[in-house]
Amino acid sequence: MNALEKKKKLEETRMKMTGLQQLQAVIEEGLTPAIEKTLDFKLSELSFGKTVFSGYPGEKHLNPIGTVHGGYAATLLDSALGCAIHTVLEPGERYTTVDLNVKYLRAMLPGMGKVTASAEVVHKGRKIATAEARLVGEDGKLYATGNTTCAIY
Repeated sequence: MNALEKKKKLEETRMKMTGLQQLQAVIEEGLTPAIEKTLDFKLSELSFGKTVFSGYPGEKHLNPIGTVHGGYAATLLDSALGCAIHTVLEPGERYTTVDLNVKYLRAMLPGMGKVTASAEVVHKGRKIATAEARLVGEDGKLYATGNTTCAIY
């Protein structure tokens, strides 16, 4: 079977699975999306309507003023939010982000230890889903919050 045939077969299989089953399969297969390697974070918990991502902001994530770039927090929150919505999809459904809102509450610094983004679906309708998330440090402090609206198709 060539690469194109394998890709088509994988897509056919994926379309028969719920969103939660798809993400569970990714974890079981040990597949790591490139963004997780680039930004040093990973999906650490997964259940219906909920996800948790954990990461370690470091020097490679600094902005010009010496704090961790806001894009790090935004990407961690976006990943948790999107995957939380993905867990509630029925077979054959897909989603795309309509908007992402992030509120930065305090600066992150390299070497601060693990940060955790926890997201939960607030609503899933036929065409729209929303979710909320919190980004918390090892110190128990809230560093950012986020919410998203996604279109279901």
